[in-house]
Amino acid sequence: MVQNRKIIMDCDPGHDDAIALIIAGAKSSSLDILAVTTVAGNQSVDKNTRNALNVLDIMNRGDIPVSTGADRPLIKEAAFAESIHGESGLDGPQLPKVPNLKDTNEHGVNVIIDQVLQSNEPITLVATGPLTNIAMALIQEPKIADNIQEIVIMGGGTFGNWTPTAEFNIWVDAESAKKVFKSGIPVVVFGLDVTHQLFADDAVINRFNKIDNKVSDFVVELLKFFKSTYKEQFDMDGGPIHDACTILYLLNPEIFTLQNTYIQIETDSALTYGTMSVDLNNTYQKEPNAKFATEVDVDLAWDIMEQALRSYQ
Repeated sequence: MVQNRKIIMDCDPGHDDAIALIIAGAKSSSLDILAVTTVAGNQSVDKNTRNALNVLDIMNRGDIPVSTGADRPLIKEAAFAESIHGESGLDGPQLPKVPNLKDTNEHGVNVIIDQVLQSNEPITLVATGPLTNIAMALIQEPKIADNIQEIVIMGGGTFGNWTPTAEFNIWVDAESAKKVFKSGIPVVVFGLDVTHQLFADDAVINRFNKIDNKVSDFVVELLKFFKSTYKEQFDMDGGPIHDACTILYLLNPEIFTLQNTYIQIETDSALTYGTMSVDLNNTYQKEPNAKFATEVDVDLAWDIMEQALRSYQ
């Protein structure tokens, strides 16, 4: 079942962010991308904005506005995932250092607030980086909560990839994540438990390489670089396409198994800062505040991605 939605993509591109953006903006997609906002995460916010502009240019989607958001978390200093995404944040493909497209010169937080308040129908926020912009928007203008359908995030999980218990996006700005989960807005979570099931190994890369258009060739370059860093850092033979899960859910939610659960974010402990406590067994006996993805139909997910890439012919 395909759902038509107006979305704002809040991201830190990032190889898997770029792929999520490509799927969302494809001709085969039913999603209406109102704006892209960038946040410090995989790299500095300026680099992430440059990457977003370059990806949209490759997609021939200069009609989608890009706005630069927060350059650091609410409380801590910024931290980047250079070991995974490279110095540029999108290493692998050769991309212009000065993009052909320009950003809006509006702050990403203001764009989120304005778009949500002005919309005549509820907006879905898709967050594939740290949640700083969304938390700041909720703090600055709490009324936006009334017109947000869902916040669909990639982050967290029942295990970590940046510390033993914390996933990178949540760890970067756990205070912002806590604000989002306490907002009362419906949250759908795609954490490492499910994103590690969507694993782009050589078979997937070869499959997409056969499509042979400008966008699919770009994605293949992204996946090859991602595969190399995951091999080096985690001894994995492919890269999990984490962020694409958010868009796949919006295009076809039935491919995921979701569990209603209560989620808390740890901010006080130096040892477990950024840990997502996912109460899958209802131990706390508290009202669920999120849906948490546990499984994905991998074959169907790759089919949807291939269809999206072919639509760029």
